[in-house]
Amino acid sequence: MGGKVIRVLVVDDHSILRGGLRTCLRAFHDMELVGEAGNGEEAVRQARELRPDVVLMDLKMPVMDGVEATRQIRACCPETQVVALTSFVENELVPRALQAGAVGYLLKNVSPQELASALRAAAQGRSTLSPEATQALVQAATDIRSTIEPLTPREQQVLALLVEGRTNLQIGQELGITESTTKSHVSTIIAKLGVASRTEAVALALKHHLVD
Repeated sequence: MGGKVIRVLVVDDHSILRGGLRTCLRAFHDMELVGEAGNGEEAVRQARELRPDVVLMDLKMPVMDGVEATRQIRACCPETQVVALTSFVENELVPRALQAGAVGYLLKNVSPQELASALRAAAQGRSTLSPEATQALVQAATDIRSTIEPLTPREQQVLALLVEGRTNLQIGQELGITESTTKSHVSTIIAKLGVASRTEAVALALKHHLVD
């Protein structure tokens, strides 16, 4: 048997599903099931003890959900990758899981071959998203745009310059307005975007492509 064996921890609160995943993993010579957990708290504990290469993580579980477990595992075991494996996609759950540190997001109707490919990719730090998860990310970005109060053309100019790292003085000089007027525009932009600072405004603008 050549190549590295990928050590996998399976986390799901349904024993039947864990059994199915156990059988699936045994079919691949480069996969080894090193542990099973029935909730997020157990998953974190086992990840600390076993140091698996990849955790297959259900997201809806008692005691501690998979998103929080993912966050804690990535914090304590940064060398361990997490792949979310769920029954269905919830638009708000996909970005939460990825922000927590999951490198992949799959549905439980995935084929054994697709699952193995995703585990191999995860072990190398590469992402695998189901088409449904990708669509959910697109929808989440669209939802953010629809909830933001529209910016005026001048506010869009100011935001674009904020993204470039300009100061209020530099923005004012660029646009031919006073520094106090620039400061007023920045305050309005922060309020409209629902963030707490200009740094958060820039982060939101970059994340959701609010400026060209």
